[in-house]
Amino acid sequence: MSETTAIRPEIEAEEEINLLELLRVIVRNLPLIAKITGTVALLSIVVSLTMKNIYTAKATLLPPQKDSGGGAAALLASMGGGLAGLAGGLGGGGTTGLYLEILKSRSVADAVIKRLDLQKELKAKNGEDTRKKLEGLVKFQAGKDGFITVSADYTDPVKAALLANTFVDELQNKSLSLNLSKAGTERNFLEKRLVVVKRDLKNAEDEMKNFQEKNKTIKADSQAAAAIEGIARVRAEMVSKEVQLAALRNSMTDESPEVSTLLAGIAGLRRQLNSMSGTGVSGVIPSVGNAPTIEMEYIRRLRELKTQEALFEQLTKQFELAKINEARDSSSLQVLDDAVVPLHKSKPKRALIVILATVTAFFCSIFVVFIREYLAKLSPEDSAIMAEMKGTLKGMLRLRRSVKLDD
Repeated sequence: MSETTAIRPEIEAEEEINLLELLRVIVRNLPLIAKITGTVALLSIVVSLTMKNIYTAKATLLPPQKDSGGGAAALLASMGGGLAGLAGGLGGGGTTGLYLEILKSRSVADAVIKRLDLQKELKAKNGEDTRKKLEGLVKFQAGKDGFITVSADYTDPVKAALLANTFVDELQNKSLSLNLSKAGTERNFLEKRLVVVKRDLKNAEDEMKNFQEKNKTIKADSQAAAAIEGIARVRAEMVSKEVQLAALRNSMTDESPEVSTLLAGIAGLRRQLNSMSGTGVSGVIPSVGNAPTIEMEYIRRLRELKTQEALFEQLTKQFELAKINEARDSSSLQVLDDAVVPLHKSKPKRALIVILATVTAFFCSIFVVFIREYLAKLSPEDSAIMAEMKGTLKGMLRLRRSVKLDD
């Protein structure tokens, strides 16, 4: 116990001496520390003053939300039948992540480069080099609230605002073309189909009129009339599903869930239609052998007329909704704030650069001072080892230089 008590003061004295020695080393080399720190501070001031001002312009966007279907989706769902399944199509026009990927796409970058002639402006060698430089100038960020911010850095504040707004414009053009490629295809398909249905409906009306004039207006009984209306509704619903199937097949395969569901629904409707229009005694429509020839012909013509009327009504509703969907897609992306010309620079922060450089130089100079002090107090054996290491390094450097000269 007494030995421990005697050793502790010696340790504390040694630690105190070491601390004082360190302070003595720093004080003794204060001129060198001040010289290094002052030189670096002066250089940092000169470098920061030579750096060009960078201005940042920002634009804020709001992508369409998932629940933006609104009245159009409600109208579509209220129609029932085969059209109710399309209500979801008027829902969200996309997510924040989707629009971020469009902004980062090569096609949008190339459109901006071409529009602003950035290859010449940025003095790039080729398109790839221009895109890399452009990536360093523009940043895209998505907030938790769903907003997208487009930030553009440039030495000219006017060009910074122009660059940000050009990205916004090209995003709108690209998203518009992508949305309309789907909505427009569906509308065009329905429009062409309506032309055919109108012609078939007119032919059915003309045939019925001619038949009634020729046969003095023969009418079917109530059971046959009801069956005809039922068959017409089933056929109209089946054709409506076939139209949906044709539209989906433009962008999906037969293995997708939506297409598989429609195929199963069409097959079920086809079996129901075959059952309803059977030619035997079990069918809803009496067979030719069980009804007069003229009355049976009237029933067939009436069935065709009712079918064309129901089909025309369904396709007309579907066509109107496709136009609503197309118009909605054309304005789904909202620009909350356009980029304006910034009045103040965003970087470089010269004061911060000078402070960080000065503080770093101060601590590095202290480290250098301690290394010098340690090397000055090396024993002869350690000094010989250091001399040997220096000689080895110098030999390696000379060898490397000679190799370069030979090359």
